[in-house]
Amino acid sequence: MRESANAPIVRRHSLADAPALHAAVRASIDTLSIWLPWCHRDYALDDARRWIDACIAHWRDGTGFPMGIFDANGNVLGGAGLSDVDRAAHTANLGYWVADAHRGRGVATAAARHMARLAFDELRFDRLTIAVLTRNAASQRVAEKLGARLIGKRTHALAWQGRRAPARLYALEPRDLVPLD
Repeated sequence: MRESANAPIVRRHSLADAPALHAAVRASIDTLSIWLPWCHRDYALDDARRWIDACIAHWRDGTGFPMGIFDANGNVLGGAGLSDVDRAAHTANLGYWVADAHRGRGVATAAARHMARLAFDELRFDRLTIAVLTRNAASQRVAEKLGARLIGKRTHALAWQGRRAPARLYALEPRDLVPLD
């Protein structure tokens, strides 16, 4: 993905990205660990390597489509991806995160839009679900900027700080996706 010179680059991870991924997570550990169960205080370079190995395997097996979000210098800005792929129903979940230093600049929205285009245009999914913790207003705004429709709320939808927590559920179909500004 590259709509403009300042647009983030969304691409598959390679093992060479492990140090940049580790640095981005470590720089945002206090905020990311609030929202993301995989992010913990002791996040190490080996965790980043294992995640990238898992990303490569998901792509190979077609069980998920995780990508990194990068700047032009190869720094990791965050991640976005499709998970919980249901080929029979042509659906998947869309998720995204952005490192602290890059929030508020449209990075998550641009990357999520890229993933939605990939899902609809290339992978031929009919619908994406976005599950967002009810306390995570920023991620809710991203879903809404994409054109996703709020379809409900589930009380025990997502893992959060060692327990199940409520989430807002959004649906995104090709006809809903808002074009770039």
